[in-house]
Amino acid sequence: MDNVRRKLQELITQRGDTYAGISSLLGRNSAYIHQFITRGTPRKLSDEDRRILSHHFSVPEECLGAQDLPPRPAAAGKPLVTVPILQTLAAAGDPQNSRPNDERKSSVTFDADCLKKLGVKADRISIVRIEGDSMSPTLCDGDDVMIDHDDGSARLRDGVYILRIDDGLVAKRVSPGPLRGQVVVSCDNPAYPTWSGIDAGSLLVLGRVIWLGRQLPRRQ
Repeated sequence: MDNVRRKLQELITQRGDTYAGISSLLGRNSAYIHQFITRGTPRKLSDEDRRILSHHFSVPEECLGAQDLPPRPAAAGKPLVTVPILQTLAAAGDPQNSRPNDERKSSVTFDADCLKKLGVKADRISIVRIEGDSMSPTLCDGDDVMIDHDDGSARLRDGVYILRIDDGLVAKRVSPGPLRGQVVVSCDNPAYPTWSGIDAGSLLVLGRVIWLGRQLPRRQ
């Protein structure tokens, strides 16, 4: 077991977490972390997974295998909270179009009071950028959204969620279906399809979208 896997095992044990619980936090299948630690699959953590784990366990990303990270800004005046930016874009259209964006900063800071008003835990949120128009007009191409990782599979209700499909992230609206245990996954843009009768337990939910930031268009 290499140093990263050994450290992650230690953190999970100290917090009283479970392999399945941490896998769910990452929006992965329940065996993901167990396989990573005990079998070495995958060989290393993705940048996205490492950022989430770093904030969940309140440890530097370097402890989990990060290298050559830029220094993070120090808080001054009012208390600030550093929130990770997931490098994988959330495709609001085809998840295959999700792509890494290595030019973006790896984190952004928020006023701690702002997060308190949103009712979220600082170590349980992250930011992801929307790509595509399937969730328009609610979410538009280029929007930055905040995800609450504590508001996921266990509390599914009508709202916009970030889901993991294949190796990409997608933003979709999830609503209760007519039958118990089923949900409807849809797009706010009527030009895109709706999927009914989806088993809620089959969804890999990264978290619920609770906030968005949008750049105002420039006047021509």
